[in-house]
Amino acid sequence: MSRPNKKKQTQKDKVKDKLDRERKQKEKRLKMYKTRPQRNRMGKIITGSYMSKTPTIQEPRIAPNYHWFENTRTINQKELSHFREVVKEKMKDPYTVFLKRQKIPLSLVKEDDEKKEKRMNLLSIESYDETFTQKKRRKKPKLNSFSINNLMERVEKNNSDYTQTNDRNIIREQDYRELVRKRVFDKGSSNRIWTELYKVIDSSDVLIEVLDARNPMGTRTPHIEKYVKKRAAHKHFILLLNKCDLVPVWSTRKWVQILSKEYPTLAFHASITNSFGKGALIKLLQQFSVLHSDRKQISVGFIGYPNVGKSSVINTLSNKKVCKVAPIPGETKVWQYITLMKRIYLIDCPGMVYRTDDSEDDILLKGVVRVERAGYVVDTVKEILKKVKKEYIVKTYGIEEWDDYVDFIEKLAAKTGKLKKGGIPEMNLVARQVIDDWQRGKIPYFENPYEFEESSNKKSKNKSNNKNEKKNEKKNEKKKKNEKEEQEEKEKEETEETETENEPENKNEELEIDQNFDELNVKEILIAEKETSNVNKNKGKEKKKKVKGEEKTTKLDKNENKKNQIKREIEEKLQKSKGKKEKVDKEDEKKEKIEWDDLF
Repeated sequence: MSRPNKKKQTQKDKVKDKLDRERKQKEKRLKMYKTRPQRNRMGKIITGSYMSKTPTIQEPRIAPNYHWFENTRTINQKELSHFREVVKEKMKDPYTVFLKRQKIPLSLVKEDDEKKEKRMNLLSIESYDETFTQKKRRKKPKLNSFSINNLMERVEKNNSDYTQTNDRNIIREQDYRELVRKRVFDKGSSNRIWTELYKVIDSSDVLIEVLDARNPMGTRTPHIEKYVKKRAAHKHFILLLNKCDLVPVWSTRKWVQILSKEYPTLAFHASITNSFGKGALIKLLQQFSVLHSDRKQISVGFIGYPNVGKSSVINTLSNKKVCKVAPIPGETKVWQYITLMKRIYLIDCPGMVYRTDDSEDDILLKGVVRVERAGYVVDTVKEILKKVKKEYIVKTYGIEEWDDYVDFIEKLAAKTGKLKKGGIPEMNLVARQVIDDWQRGKIPYFENPYEFEESSNKKSKNKSNNKNEKKNEKKNEKKKKNEKEEQEEKEKEETEETETENEPENKNEELEIDQNFDELNVKEILIAEKETSNVNKNKGKEKKKKVKGEEKTTKLDKNENKKNQIKREIEEKLQKSKGKKEKVDKEDEKKEKIEWDDLF
């Protein structure tokens, strides 16, 4: 198809276009002059091109009502005390959740009795006025132990609780490895990893701390748990025991029982084909999503030590290889978002290690550092042989007897064929193999939960005993003070009574005594009768009988006189009524008889 040829513009057409443009520009300029605002006679602007046609609105004002400035929510002291008691019980329970935290005044419940005891309560011992102002009385400072006996008791308690391992004042001979520590053993504690961790904590609604079932307390980070409780108490915290296939069932059951007192715990085995605890974890996450129905989605962050199995847990939940997985620590280096459902997101975090007093051997056995980069590792085999039973080592390696850990490594090197020229065993290479087997679970080992429970119970008992003793001391001191005050009050009352008996202080008391003369005379008569002899008693009894008989006769005479008077009055009334009315009905007579009988 050929396009139609455009007509070429002539010179006349060009001139026309130019004139049209100039004409349009003039029209625009002239219209601008007409857009001036039009005014009234009073000078007010009525119309204008740049003025809005909508009427002007007055300034908004708040209605003068005092309800705008009242408190939105108020609470009494009784309700607040009841609220504190209920919340303290519920806060300890790990399986309860506060749905509306913004409406609950949790700031009023934070100060516990334990925190108050830790503070220096100086004002309870001595007031400020008695120590520093002009009213000061003291010559020596008051101490908590007022007597020597209390001092002796405290010294005995401190001696019983003392241990050399916890004493920092003792100078110990350090191992040559502790003096010069390699940078490799500080892996997982760099600022980069901690920034990644805090990103995960800030962006997640639910935090899952993954623990190794072989050593759950060793792979736990109490520093992060305290941080979440203080700074982010609104976030849900869960403990997940991974690698349950490397541990017997009774130990996992007991660890779940111990750890569930603090946080909700789950047993888990991470694998895409044969997993354990997957359904329970998904149901728990769905429950949290229902609790936060006001949000579009919920993010779940996985935190813990390196080589614990955080990324493998995420792969089992999503039934795919979503995250990079390796039996080597430090594979995940950056945090990562993964979608599990429409309303649930998973966040993978690199493994972090909080700096503690653990030795190099402990760090290696926890799986924090790669064995290849650790250097000389022969001495760690010594601790493996201490922890693991001899039966399990014989089953795994087939070596029945050995003298030392060096002898064990030499025999294993000879068996596996890892020798240098001249039959010299490669000690470090064999030691690395043993540590790899330990980290990957080929050597059976796990920490006994019952031993941990016994040690924790002993510590808790000692703490509770110390607290109870302090409370009892305070109570005894208060009792002694109250007893002294009561004795002083009694002494004052006794002195006042003696003064009042001798000399009445007020004139009103004299009047009361004058009014009670009859009572005083009666008492004197009774006392005189008791003091008389037996002969006088018989005479008194006869006199009393005569007096009683006379009193009875006087009472009967009085009653008969009253009856006679009433009869006379009634007879007079009846006679008057007969004179006025001659005819009386039988019914009236009956009524009069009834009335007569009622009177007597």
